[in-house]
Amino acid sequence: MEKDIMRKIINSWINKEGYFCFGCCKENHAGVKMDFYVDGDEVVSYWKPEDRFQGWIDTLHGGIQAVLLDEICCWAVMHKTQTSGMTTQLELRYKHPASSSDAYLMLRAKVTDVRRNLVTVEASLMNSVGELCTQAVSTYFAFPPEKSEEMGFYGLYLEDKELTEAEIIASL
Repeated sequence: MEKDIMRKIINSWINKEGYFCFGCCKENHAGVKMDFYVDGDEVVSYWKPEDRFQGWIDTLHGGIQAVLLDEICCWAVMHKTQTSGMTTQLELRYKHPASSSDAYLMLRAKVTDVRRNLVTVEASLMNSVGELCTQAVSTYFAFPPEKSEEMGFYGLYLEDKELTEAEIIASL
């Protein structure tokens, strides 16, 4: 896939009874409602912060940053391994304040290691001018396929339409 041409990941949980994820469910009005795209070997999300997610004046709460990074790491694992699972460890490094009034934030995650059922993911959260705000390293326990299927996960698929970064940002 050509760099900067992305395809949206189809959220396979949408019609599952009881699905109300704080990170990615569009029906969860308190949630962050993330969408995810594949860009080469990375999963990417563009997210528009809101004042309701601030910690201090015009500063995105660190816990919300953790949610965003945890969620994108999860989707990177599901995309790469085609199974679901759970976060077992999430290490964050806050480098620069993220503004709750920024035009958008960009998150990127990449699977860096798979050892049996443990998956390591590195992720970053950057502001709209490309400054690194937060880095994450996540360890994820990947479920066996049978367990994922029990939970209603049968793999992730991509939309056919190719999108540029500019098109995705314009849709926020």
